[in-house]
Amino acid sequence: MISEQSWADAHVLWDYHQMHHELRPCSVAIGLGSHDLGVADTAVDLYKRGLAPLIVFTGATSATTRERMPRGEAVHYRERALELGIPASSILVEPKARNTGENISFSRGLLAERGFDVPSVLLVSKPYEERRAYATARKLWPSVEIVSASARLTLEDYVASIQDPRLVFDMLVGAQQRLLIYPKRGFMISQVVPGPVTAAYERLCAAGFTSRLLPDQ
Repeated sequence: MISEQSWADAHVLWDYHQMHHELRPCSVAIGLGSHDLGVADTAVDLYKRGLAPLIVFTGATSATTRERMPRGEAVHYRERALELGIPASSILVEPKARNTGENISFSRGLLAERGFDVPSVLLVSKPYEERRAYATARKLWPSVEIVSASARLTLEDYVASIQDPRLVFDMLVGAQQRLLIYPKRGFMISQVVPGPVTAAYERLCAAGFTSRLLPDQ
């Protein structure tokens, strides 16, 4: 059983990790690879709404996607987008990135190689990865305007879609840890973390939601 306090704390992190940006048309949508095909669905929705004329899907495989997406996250995202009616000419695939930094850097390189002018990016991720992706992009690609986007789901809806609340809570805690330590390593910009967010994070750690923490924490 997960306690009411842990659910309340997870809600605090869930809200903080979303950037709450107002969506607007951008030069390209970049869908960050993961286990969650909802990222591809969101990128498709943004394309169909006229918010981006081009989609880049980026991602190789990881321990959590190797079995589910054996051809690579970006390739599976592309296949999903084609199923949903996006023309192949509007999709680029970056199949080598294995972390968020590489997602950004490799996508930037691919777009430059293809000759695209990119003043703005719709950065599409899982809901609880918005802030981490934004902070990484601002560090590695400071010349572009970043608009964060994800599926508009409540925490409860997202947990129901994943069907594993403990995994989602572990992911939230892991994402928060990276926001705290990655700026010191030069991986992302530093951001203000409100006191209630820090307190919620520490309580969730104490409650045992630690499987996604980096080993030096």
